[in-house]
Amino acid sequence: MKKVLFLFAALIVSTSASAQFEGGIKAGINYSTIKAEKMEVDGSGILGYNVGLWGRIGKAFYIQPEIYLGSKGADFKIKENGTSIEQSGKVKFTTLDIPALIGTKAGFKNFNLRFMAGPAFQFNLNTDESALEQVIDPDFYKYKSFVTNIQGGLGIDFSSLSLDARYETGLQDINKEDGQRQSLVHLSLGFKF
Repeated sequence: MKKVLFLFAALIVSTSASAQFEGGIKAGINYSTIKAEKMEVDGSGILGYNVGLWGRIGKAFYIQPEIYLGSKGADFKIKENGTSIEQSGKVKFTTLDIPALIGTKAGFKNFNLRFMAGPAFQFNLNTDESALEQVIDPDFYKYKSFVTNIQGGLGIDFSSLSLDARYETGLQDINKEDGQRQSLVHLSLGFKF
């Protein structure tokens, strides 16, 4: 974890000397879902949060590294062996997310419209699971500590404020056995230093 934070800081410092740099803090909400392929599961989304730091290097085309804490997860209803018996529960992750976005912007000095996309590296710091640990498949809640996702979206800069709306989806399964993929809508408000 310390190596990742060091690399993030080194990237910002090394590139800001030769290019236009801006950065700040951000906070917002997530609406996340998890879909399971191998079990008969109905998943609905839950609200979470995101809070952290961002940097932007470049002018018309830019690189935007970020680091933030967040929460993601889903509510589940599971049918046992195709019967009408249902169990329900919730899983929620606390995550450290490190997106590395590439984007373009157009506008004026105090107003820009931005488009961005890129990978987002997710470290699961902890998992809060409900009573569904008793489900027939014991691997259902064995989640990975690291997954790679992809984000894409748009943003608006107005003076010192930065508003982002993004969609994120998993590039790999989040659990070890049951084909669960997460996705989320990410809204955040940032303030430039």
